[in-house]
Amino acid sequence: MTKEELALEIIERLKEEYPDAGCTLDYNEAWKLLVSVRLAAQCTDARVNVVTQVLYEKYPTLEALAEADVSDIEEIVRPCGLGKSKARDISGCMRILRDQYQGKVPDDFNALLKLPGVGRKSANLIMGDVFGQPAIVTDTHCIRLCNRMGLVNEKEPKKVEMALWKLIPGEEGSDFCHRLVFHGREVCTARTKPFCHKCCLEDICPKIGVRE
Repeated sequence: MTKEELALEIIERLKEEYPDAGCTLDYNEAWKLLVSVRLAAQCTDARVNVVTQVLYEKYPTLEALAEADVSDIEEIVRPCGLGKSKARDISGCMRILRDQYQGKVPDDFNALLKLPGVGRKSANLIMGDVFGQPAIVTDTHCIRLCNRMGLVNEKEPKKVEMALWKLIPGEEGSDFCHRLVFHGREVCTARTKPFCHKCCLEDICPKIGVRE
């Protein structure tokens, strides 16, 4: 089985296993997903979802958040860790969206990368989830699982992304990465030995890098 064939088979099996998998960050507007993605760095999505509820109660609009004092934002987002830098980035990002984009999140990948605190992973998530464009989100689950499955042999996020673009059909990328998150949390875990016996990919996975 070639890597291309393996990738397509993995995509189909994960579709069956997690048909409704989607983004686990709560949001109902594009700017809120930008905020959540920044807060999610080195923090769980579950905690981010709790913190953003508090944040949006005080600052319910993009404009309100753009006008907020950075120190006030920091006080709210501190439970997510790295509060000072995250608050600074969120404030800067919201101000740019307000002043340069009429309060809208740009639908251009390179424009997203110019926003404070937005890297390739975040930009891909926005492009895929908000705008329905081809996207590969190389979070920790994606990197770990794709290495174990033998799809890539890279650990650096951009290199993993570039390798996966050659294997994953563009229209499948965003959902594929969401399904990897669910699979990585429930079956192909990082902190314990993976539950290979109940994995839908057991018979085709080379289990590269799995701890014994």
